[in-house]
This record gives sequence, structure tokens and C-alpha cells, in this order.
Amino acid sequence: MAKKKTPKKMDLVDLYMDYVLEHNAPPKSVYQFSKLNSFEESTFYEHFSSFDAIEAYVFKAFFEHTIKTLHNSAEYETYDAKNKLLSFYFTFFENLTANRSFVMYVLEKYKANLKQLKHLQPLKEVFTHYIDELDIQKPDMVKGQLLKIQNKAMKEGAWVQLLLTLKFWMEDTSASFSKTDIYIEKSINTSFDIIDTTPINSLMDFGKFIFKERFQTK
Repeated sequence: MAKKKTPKKMDLVDLYMDYVLEHNAPPKSVYQFSKLNSFEESTFYEHFSSFDAIEAYVFKAFFEHTIKTLHNSAEYETYDAKNKLLSFYFTFFENLTANRSFVMYVLEKYKANLKQLKHLQPLKEVFTHYIDELDIQKPDMVKGQLLKIQNKAMKEGAWVQLLLTLKFWMEDTSASFSKTDIYIEKSINTSFDIIDTTPINSLMDFGKFIFKERFQTK
């Protein structure tokens, strides 16, 4: 009898992603999946409760890999909040692009309403915490409870912005997804200009880009 393996957490993720990409469907059961890969079924449950849990974890893992990459750069630590966020977006979407087939498999059927996708909740938790840590400077116009409401609104707005960018990337047909890069730069610049209360030029620029992509290219 062949000796059973003891895969680690990311080993299970890699095995699951490979299976899905080869079969365009999840394994029929955890038992089948563990037997196919020569490990005990109980080993799977030490790390995940289900295949859905793996899919949710993958997006959090992409985030964690992005943050690790950014913090390995001494230059990143010198950036202001806007440029840190731009660096995050570009690096995060590079990771998504490197795994696009699997990401599209998970998200395609939900792209009309990504906010309802439970697989993205772990990503939302770590991303909104990241936004909080950026300590984005806001106009000094509110205090106390109103400031708490403003901070919550900013984190929710940043999350919606990430979802909109994700949806744009899913629909992007340009080479190397270059239009997504343009979308990222324009949308982040616009959001920070709004915070600075000087939005007109960026809003017009971003609006022209979206109009061209969504109406003139149909």
C-alpha cells in the first residue's frame, strides 16, 4: 500500500486549482479528492471545511501574496497612501492575471453582482483592514461619531471600487489587460481627488474613459 501524503494548506489549494482547471468542475467529494491525491480525508478537514472554503481562501491568499510582495520593496514604504494603493492594485491584478482561468471559473457566474459572492468575504475583511491602515488623509470637517461614519463609508467605498475594477478586468479584452491598468490609475486618482475636494478634472477624465469603453466600443 502506498504511503499516504500529508499535504500542507497551500498544497491542497494547488491540487484543487489543478483539478478544477483540468475538469472545469470541482471534485465530486472530499473523499474522491483525497483518494486521488493519496492523502487522508481527515487531512483536508484540518485546513478546510469544504471546496467552497478553498475558493474563498484563494482570494485572501492572493491578497496576502500581494502584501508580502509590496513589503519586500523598500520603495513601497516611502510612498504616500495613494501610491501605495496604486501599487497594491497593480500587484494584486498581476496575481489575478497569473491565475485568470481559475479566477474566472469561480467568479464568472456571479459577475453581475459580485457583492453577493460569499467567496469574496475573506478578501473584503483583509482589504478593508488594509485601507484602514493606509490612514488616508480626509478633510478635517467632521468629528466624533460623524468621523466613524465617514471612515466606514470610505472602507465600503474602497471595497466597491475594488469590485468594480474586478468586474472591468473580467470583461477586459485588451492585450495584457492594458485597459484595466488605465482603469485602475484613473479610478484611484479620481477617488483621491474627491477626498481632496478637487475632483472635476479627474472625474471628467475618468468619465470619458468609461464612456469610450462602455459605449463607443460596443
